[in-house]
Amino acid sequence: MKKQVLIVDDEPDIRELLELTLGRMDLETRSAANLEDARHLLGQFEFDLCLTDMRLPDGNGIDLVREMQEQYPQLPVAVITAFGNMETAVSALKAGAFDFVSKPVDINDLRNIVRSALRVSKTPVQTGKRHGANKMLGESAAIRDVRAKIEKLARGQAPVYISGDSGTGKELAARLIHELGPRSVKPFVPVNCGAIPEQLMESEFFGHKKGSFTGATHDKEGLFQAADGGTLFLDEVGDLPLHMQVKLLRAIQEKTVRPVGTQAEISVDVRILSATHKNLHELVKDNKFRQDLYYRINVIELPIPSLREHPDDIRALAEQLCDKLAATHGVSPPRLSAEALDALSRYDFPGNVRELENVLERAMTLCDGKEITADDLQLPAAGTFADAAQSAPSESESLDDYIQRLERSAIEEALAKTSQNKTAAAKLLGITFRALRYKLEKLGID
Repeated sequence: MKKQVLIVDDEPDIRELLELTLGRMDLETRSAANLEDARHLLGQFEFDLCLTDMRLPDGNGIDLVREMQEQYPQLPVAVITAFGNMETAVSALKAGAFDFVSKPVDINDLRNIVRSALRVSKTPVQTGKRHGANKMLGESAAIRDVRAKIEKLARGQAPVYISGDSGTGKELAARLIHELGPRSVKPFVPVNCGAIPEQLMESEFFGHKKGSFTGATHDKEGLFQAADGGTLFLDEVGDLPLHMQVKLLRAIQEKTVRPVGTQAEISVDVRILSATHKNLHELVKDNKFRQDLYYRINVIELPIPSLREHPDDIRALAEQLCDKLAATHGVSPPRLSAEALDALSRYDFPGNVRELENVLERAMTLCDGKEITADDLQLPAAGTFADAAQSAPSESESLDDYIQRLERSAIEEALAKTSQNKTAAAKLLGITFRALRYKLEKLGID
C-alpha cells in the first residue's frame, strides 16, 4: 500500500504543488484547507505524515501539532512557515513538529523532509533492543526518564541541547538520539569544539579548496558535508569563539555552507545536537555566546543527571561496566568485593560515569584477576583537593609559585582520574582542551 500524507493548507496553489511533488514520490495525498477539515480526515484515515501550513483560516499549524502530539503521537508533522520566520519555526519544533520547510517551498528540502519523516517507525523503539552496544545504563527513575526522552527526541529533527556535568554521558545521549531516529543510516559526526585550533575552525566546519590558504594542499570536506543526511554533534559548543558562532548560525539557518576559498554555497541536510558542561545561559548574559545561536540550538533541552543525583545506580553501573571492560580486553570479569562496592557508593564521583569507568579500568589492571578490592580502586580520600587548595603558601613561596602548585595538583589529579585522557581531564577541570594543553606545556607536565 502507498504511504498516506495529509496536506493542510488554505492556498490552492501550495496544495497543488505539494500534491504533485508527493505524487511523483509514489505517495497518496489527501488535502484540507483548514483545521476542521484536517481533524475530519484524521478521524477517517490512517496517515504516515502530515504537512501543515502555519496560518490557517480557523487557527494555526501549532494548534494542530499540539493536538496530534496528544492524539497521534507516532505521526510525524512537518510545518510550512513563512520565509525567514525562524521564530515561528522554532515554536513549531518546541511544540513537537518533526521539521519545517519555508515558503517558497524548496522541492529538494521538501523531499528530504518527507523521506526522513517516512523512515520514522510507527512502533515505539526500545533502546536496549535495537542498540546493544550503546546503552544509557541505570534503572533509577532519573535515568529511565532520560531514556524515555531520548526515544521521543529521536523521532523528530529539532535541534537538541544536551546539558549536564562532565562525564555524565552527553555524547552517549547524542549517539542514541541519532541511532534511534530516521537518520541512523547516515553518519553521526561528533566534534569537540574546544579541541579545534581557532585559525582552522572555518576550514574544519565548512571545508576548503586547494590553495585557499598556506598548507591547503588539497580540497577538504568539512564536518557539515561529512554529516550530510545525518547528525552533527557539537560537543563543548560553549568554547566556540564569537566570530565562529556567527558563521555557525548562518549555516544552521540557511542549511548551506561555503568552503574556504570558494564563492559557491553547498546545501547540507544535518540535524544539530550540541552539548557543553558550561552554563550557556550565563555565557549569553556575559555576551560570550550569541543569544540568537543559543535559541537556535537550544530548541529542546535534554538534561543528563550527574551520578550523585542517582547514586542507587552505582552498584549496577559498576558491575555492568566491569562486564563491558572485560569483554573489551577479552578476559573474564572480576567480581567487586563488598568493601569495594561500599567504597564506590561513598565516593562523590566529581567526574561522574566517565570517572567510574576509568576507576574500574585502572582497578582491573591492579587486581588479581578474580576480585577487585577497595585498595585496587585507589579512590582519593574525601577532601584531598580541598585540603590542598586551602593550604596557605609558605614564606619562601611567591603567589605565582603557589598558584602554579595548585594548578599542577588539580591537573595531575584530573589526569589520574581520567587515565591520562587530556580531553576528559579538561572537561573535568572546566577548561578548554586548548587551555589545558597550554598549561601542560607551561608547567612541564608530560
